[in-house]
Amino acid sequence: MEESPTENFEHAEHAEHVALLGDRKLTLVSITIAILAVLAATVGSLETVETSATLGAKNQAVLMQAKASDAWGFFQAKSMKQNLYSALAEMAGPKAADFTAQAERYAKEKQTIQAQATTYESEVVASMEKSEVHEGRHHILTFAVTMLHIAIAVATIAIIMRGLLWPWRMAIGLGAAGTLAAALAYLM
Repeated sequence: MEESPTENFEHAEHAEHVALLGDRKLTLVSITIAILAVLAATVGSLETVETSATLGAKNQAVLMQAKASDAWGFFQAKSMKQNLYSALAEMAGPKAADFTAQAERYAKEKQTIQAQATTYESEVVASMEKSEVHEGRHHILTFAVTMLHIAIAVATIAIIMRGLLWPWRMAIGLGAAGTLAAALAYLM
């Protein structure tokens, strides 16, 4: 969730204005808004980090899949050559030993290529699992930052209503829920 670069300045201006009024309840509400704004900015940054990590892991999975596909193609080419030399060894008289040696060489090369392709495939699975973890965190953090922004808006109602406390208490509850959700994103 992208925030305006001047949003925090706006919160500071509102807090300064409220402080000049000298009302203790309004000052408390404006401090709460400032704290909620800091929390929202922090959670929003974490959300961006998780989005980037999701994309990075997915890109890594695509790269590893391409490498695995290339390796399996190379494996197939070696298999075809091995089969060709095996067939030639069965049909050729004096050169049969040379053809058999070539077929055995390709069989050994295939083993190395197969191991590499399998390694690439396991890296694809690992990268996709990482991507899913980061994507899950991203969704939870999106919810958390939304709750924090709603809390800021509700706390602002307390200022508009000249210190009415129920919106302030509701904002604290919403802010706590958003903060808890952000923490849970990394505990799950």
